[in-house]
Amino acid sequence: MRLIRHCGELTDDLKGCVVALGNFDGVHKGHQAVILTAKRIADELGAACAVMTFEPHPRAFFNPAQPPFRLTPLRVKARLIETLGVDVLFMQHFDQAFAEMTAIEFIGSVLGGCLGARHVVVGYDYVFGKGRKGTGALLQKLAAEGAFGFTSVPPEMALGGETYSSTRVRECLVSGRPADAARLLGHYWEIEGRVEHGDQRGRTIGFPTANIAMGEYQSPAKGVYAVRAGIDMGGDTHWLDGVANFGSRPTFDKQDQILEVHLLDQNIDLYGRHLRVALVDFIRPERKFAGLDELKAQIAQDAAQARTLLAARHFPECPGPLVAVTDL
Repeated sequence: MRLIRHCGELTDDLKGCVVALGNFDGVHKGHQAVILTAKRIADELGAACAVMTFEPHPRAFFNPAQPPFRLTPLRVKARLIETLGVDVLFMQHFDQAFAEMTAIEFIGSVLGGCLGARHVVVGYDYVFGKGRKGTGALLQKLAAEGAFGFTSVPPEMALGGETYSSTRVRECLVSGRPADAARLLGHYWEIEGRVEHGDQRGRTIGFPTANIAMGEYQSPAKGVYAVRAGIDMGGDTHWLDGVANFGSRPTFDKQDQILEVHLLDQNIDLYGRHLRVALVDFIRPERKFAGLDELKAQIAQDAAQARTLLAARHFPECPGPLVAVTDL
């Protein structure tokens, strides 16, 4: 998959593409339905399949002071979209000039002029342009006039009639229900980043941890999780079982929030390595302990419970770019 940031980077073979439009934060099952529809139409037409999304996220642009909320920062979103067979990912820079672009201007200069889109695919509730005035109805009108083909994908429904949405995924994570989030996503939700040096207290009690800053990620519920940790091996990811704590470490009167990951039955130096951490199950809320001995005993219990929870899952030996959800 090619990553394009400017119209000038588009080659002739990519113009006349079938393009799916959206923010696609999380790349949940509803997003996947939109992108896979674009892929199917592109294959039928013999055209390139493109996804256009926006960076920074428009929500962050219009309200930069709000707490972090991203499910999938750029690198993660791109990796997930690539697994769907997309040919090109167009990252449209979202700035003040773009925010002021009307829906008609966007259609004319970006969809028509830049991409030369042959067919446009959106979700049923997609809106765009200044004041969010652009709708599927407008795209359908222009399609009827011969500007391009158009498909609006109806809502995908989870079991129980719930519509897949990024907001719902965030609600599941904030309430400590990563398995429910995974059912909506179709994959386990991951936090990834470079392993940083911490206080190294874990080593002193026999549970060394890899520390990852949350950055722009949505904060899940504070507490302990059974996780799968993926070590970047340069072209491959080596997955291992682990237990992780997300929070502010109240036992040590800390204030900043980080993710601390302990690999089960492993002794690997991870400093400076890129680590992917998939939240599989929630074990318990974070709490303050009276001292190191009490904390050490609890971590041992957490690790044992994580082993049990992870053993009940059915992870393939080579999960590839995603930690597969095979039993949700």
